[in-house]
Amino acid sequence: MPTELPDLRELSKEEVDKLVASFGEKPYRATQVWEWLWKKHAPSIAAMSNLSKDLRQKLAEHALLRPLVLAEQQKSSDGTIKCAFRTWDGHIVEGVLIPTPTRMTACISSQIGCSLTCSFCATGKLKRVRNLDAGEIVDQVVALAKLAQDNHQQPLSNIVYMGMGEPLLNYANTLRSAERISAEDGLGMSPRRITVSTAGIAKMIRKLADDDARFNLALSLHAANDEKRGSIMPINEQNTLAELLDALRYYARKTRKTVTFEYILFRDFNDSLEDAQELVRYCSFVHAKVNLIEYNTTDDGQFQGTSSAKAELFQRYLENKGVLSRIRRSRGRDIDAACGQLANKNQPALKEGERILK
Repeated sequence: MPTELPDLRELSKEEVDKLVASFGEKPYRATQVWEWLWKKHAPSIAAMSNLSKDLRQKLAEHALLRPLVLAEQQKSSDGTIKCAFRTWDGHIVEGVLIPTPTRMTACISSQIGCSLTCSFCATGKLKRVRNLDAGEIVDQVVALAKLAQDNHQQPLSNIVYMGMGEPLLNYANTLRSAERISAEDGLGMSPRRITVSTAGIAKMIRKLADDDARFNLALSLHAANDEKRGSIMPINEQNTLAELLDALRYYARKTRKTVTFEYILFRDFNDSLEDAQELVRYCSFVHAKVNLIEYNTTDDGQFQGTSSAKAELFQRYLENKGVLSRIRRSRGRDIDAACGQLANKNQPALKEGERILK
């Protein structure tokens, strides 16, 4: 049920310091609380075992913790693991651990549902319920990092905000979660290992540049002409390719970062030589690399992925024209964990096997 008490992780370090000081405690106690929140990932205030019972009681009178609950997980034949996480208010979001020979990637969600209604994406068929808090976003990383160690004996190497939702429509929590993931008093991952993917919101891309965002930026492009892109991504009506290009060039100038274009190859839609030529032309206006993504159909079957042979021809054309590109092979297709497939199909019920993230 909703509560008027804030989640303790919504407070800044200065606010935590001030709160703990108001109880008459010494400054090092606030540091201990902060470590429990962002390094030890306490599931509750009661679990902060090196704090006095009196301090924990006072904290609990002013705030609480609302960690995600791991409700269900599925493991693919290729080692990919999809997790369903239940929020404190009873909703489900999905995150995916994607192992490859060279990377161990956590694909995380930023919203419950999505408002953008991209026609190829199963998440886009769900209504947007709310944004995830920064702590809820970090919880996914913590859980997937543990699965990486438990199942593959490797740490996470990369984090991508490419799960459910549009990160730039949850701007403040996206930035704060990325900061907590990369901070020395957080998870300590390099921001160079974090990529935020957007469907394309020009004014927020400019804001990323103005705010000196340290992570990498990827744009879900999927077509390099407005008519075709607009037919599958309604957001293109308010954020045309020309407007996005202007924002991306501003971003590149201010950050000196290379932008990545994500380009799902759909059979007989955007996989022709003409499509490749349009993409090369668009890339010529901004320094960008291209990830060509294999697609797995969603339940409605409206789109199909292109053939491997055609994908390789497309990629070879880009390379011959000087556009750095690679084909991202599909992972987790047998558990609906591949690109565009996250949709909470199982809606797992609360059951004995669920556990709070630790």
